[in-house]
Amino acid sequence: MPTFSNPVLPGSRPDPSICRVGADYCLVTSSFAYFPGLPVHHSRDLVDWTPLGHVVDRPSQVSLTGLDVSDGLWAATIRHHEGTFYVVVTLARGRRGSTTHLFTASDPAGPWSDPVALDAEGIDPSLFFDDDGRCWFTACRDAAEPEVTGPGELWMRELDLHRQELTGPTYALWYGAVRGAWVEAPHLYKRDGVYHLIAAEGGTEHHHAVTAARAESVTGPYTTDPRSPLLTHRHRGAAEPVHNVGHADLVDTPAGETWAVVLGTRPTDGTHTLGREVFLVPVEWTDRGPVFAPETGRVGLSERLPAGVAAPPARDGRPVRDDFAGPALGPEWTGLRGPTDHLVFPLPGEGGLSIRLSPEPLTSTGTPAFVARPQQHLRMRAAARVRLTAPAPGQEAGLVVFQNERRHATLALTVDGDGTRQAVLTAVDAGIPTRLGAVPVTGTEVVLAVDGDEAAYAFHVEDGARSTVGSIERPFFSTERAGGFVGVHLGLYGTSGTGEGKAHVRWFEYVPDRD
Repeated sequence: MPTFSNPVLPGSRPDPSICRVGADYCLVTSSFAYFPGLPVHHSRDLVDWTPLGHVVDRPSQVSLTGLDVSDGLWAATIRHHEGTFYVVVTLARGRRGSTTHLFTASDPAGPWSDPVALDAEGIDPSLFFDDDGRCWFTACRDAAEPEVTGPGELWMRELDLHRQELTGPTYALWYGAVRGAWVEAPHLYKRDGVYHLIAAEGGTEHHHAVTAARAESVTGPYTTDPRSPLLTHRHRGAAEPVHNVGHADLVDTPAGETWAVVLGTRPTDGTHTLGREVFLVPVEWTDRGPVFAPETGRVGLSERLPAGVAAPPARDGRPVRDDFAGPALGPEWTGLRGPTDHLVFPLPGEGGLSIRLSPEPLTSTGTPAFVARPQQHLRMRAAARVRLTAPAPGQEAGLVVFQNERRHATLALTVDGDGTRQAVLTAVDAGIPTRLGAVPVTGTEVVLAVDGDEAAYAFHVEDGARSTVGSIERPFFSTERAGGFVGVHLGLYGTSGTGEGKAHVRWFEYVPDRD
């Protein structure tokens, strides 16, 4: 039987939501404080995904300024109804829901509308279009009586599509299947006249799980599916290759199958650096409701192809080289909290990317001169050919392995007060930088590189010969050590205390070693 490899979207792409229009599937994931925000991907087979663009690509839509990397745009849902795509999402501040936004578009590639703020509290909003054309909004929030019901509550109101506002009474739907666990990520589906409410419980870490309830009426009352959890890896051992499974969204295929996209992680020795990734799982409908992964009961690294997909599609395991030919960065690149005017490309007569050094450091919650892409493979190499123009003390530019603003590492070209050019490796922990190593450089343009594997990230400089500057253990960049909800991003940056100076990046290369 032909198979495909999970995850179908590797790297930090958490909280997947999916919809189908004809033969086309569209998927959106969380982006937190990265900008552009809410990446949209497209597929014809559920396995190979191509980036289309972003829902949030204009700073006028949403302000992310001042936010921690793990705040920002959380857990969007994408749906399609009568020619219009809808995305609802929570803007989080201080790890709590702040504002719920509704975006619309006629094309998932955009442009997407300016958002409409909905009168909704909590996080993880979703939409359900019933057979009668009515649209129902669901989300999760703190329960009014947590000592009685449990800490979380799934709730519902009707969404008036014409006025784009919530209307009518609020319905408390369900408090989850696991006593004392927070319930979140509600999605509604209707099958044979029965409403199925799929949710997540146990947090987004080891105890994450898919749970369910059902009702005869859309507004309830909902009864817990006694089989809950329907999908989890909380009971599996440390050797299990996929952990933290949950946050499911379902889609029906033209061939009549149902599949779920879920998030999961791939830890090594108890820690993961790639973040929460998108996995694809078959679903079978029975009289009792959905059965996830009916043959195995687990999310595997290999799974059968969906019906109608004739052969295993090619997966992206090739090196990626970006010469920054312009006129814009590709959709895989993002910055922090908004667009930066410190990136100019192509450089006239040379090509490549010019970085105007910014006084905004990577440790701030502003918008530094920074662009990055998610790390997608445990074993990989990232490299860039960099030149620091007319350098002065206090200026630096180069590669960054970025977990968050308080934990990251840089390999940068710098100059000392005596004019000595160096490549300096710095680790930032709790916002405090520590210089780990340095090598002198003689060329005006050198290759800065980082090699990652199960053990460490090793940093090198190629300046006529290859020199190793130092290494940092891989768990330093893990979510378990750093906290938050994001995985490692690999990228480029430039800072200067004076705001002057510039760097030229001739190319950036990402070379995966297939895991």
